Amino acid sequence: MLETSARLLRLLSLLQAHREWSGADLADRLGVTPRTVRRDIDRLRELGYPVHSAPGTAGGYRLSAGAQLPPLLLDDEEAVAVAVGLRQATGGVEGIEETSVRALAKLEQVLPDRLRRRVSALSSFTVPMPGAVQGPAADPAVLIELASACRDAQALRFTYRDHGGTVTRRTAEPLRLVAAQRRWYLVAWDVDRDDWRTYRVDRITPTPPHGPRFTPRRPPADDLAAYVARGVSGAVYREQATVLLRVPVERAAQRISPAAGTLEAVDEHSCLLHTGAHGLDVLVVHIVLAGFDFEVREPVELIEHIREIRDRLDRALGDRAPG
Repeated sequence: MLETSARLLRLLSLLQAHREWSGADLADRLGVTPRTVRRDIDRLRELGYPVHSAPGTAGGYRLSAGAQLPPLLLDDEEAVAVAVGLRQATGGVEGIEETSVRALAKLEQVLPDRLRRRVSALSSFTVPMPGAVQGPAADPAVLIELASACRDAQALRFTYRDHGGTVTRRTAEPLRLVAAQRRWYLVAWDVDRDDWRTYRVDRITPTPPHGPRFTPRRPPADDLAAYVARGVSGAVYREQATVLLRVPVERAAQRISPAAGTLEAVDEHSCLLHTGAHGLDVLVVHIVLAGFDFEVREPVELIEHIREIRDRLDRALGDRAPG
């Protein structure tokens, strides 16, 4: 039989992981009598845990919200996820930076060394890319595995599913992870293709064992976030365009995220936008909604498409006078 303190921790863990337990189920899980369960529930209540009980044969126990926050039990994966989230919040969400730092300090103080190394690897080998669109969430276990390989300079073996659904086997030397809200990318040297590649993490399935160790290569760009953004905003799309925006690049960057296109300064009054989309209609909408005067440099098909849309709008308005 478990000692009382260990049994209380086990009981608390069960209550946190399940919406409601019957007394009999808890007694069976803990290897004790229902009477012992009732005593342990009373001890948890004395410690400040709001355990609600419902009487009768269909009744049970559940952990509900209380007036104060009691201590929480986290398993290894949950602790790593919370720590990584707090590290990102310290510099990515306005207004909660100081609170995040305090919470992170408390958590990392009690993290075992094995978990602290995992958190450190995922944070140290991640590059944030702000303003990207939402996308499929990556598996935290895969993220940690990739981050550890980046940290240890260990070759990765994995299968990769491309945009068309084709699955191929890859061997790569991982460099960095680039975070774009819920979408993550791995920048790595593809050994078989002898070139740098950017992989969507949600399309990666690791196939260990990994290895061997390698000497890290010179990165493909000084700004890896911009490097990935160029690939995300252009290379995967059927239609691509270059547009002159008649605003300074700093102002354009306030409205156009790296995931929507890359910006290149021309002079103090204008900049070039390199972007892409799955169709010309989508391209026109993105460019117009940016809210700047513009001039299409290429392709010619986009210029003709804008003329068609202009004529269609003219016909829709007819002879109506403004006002």
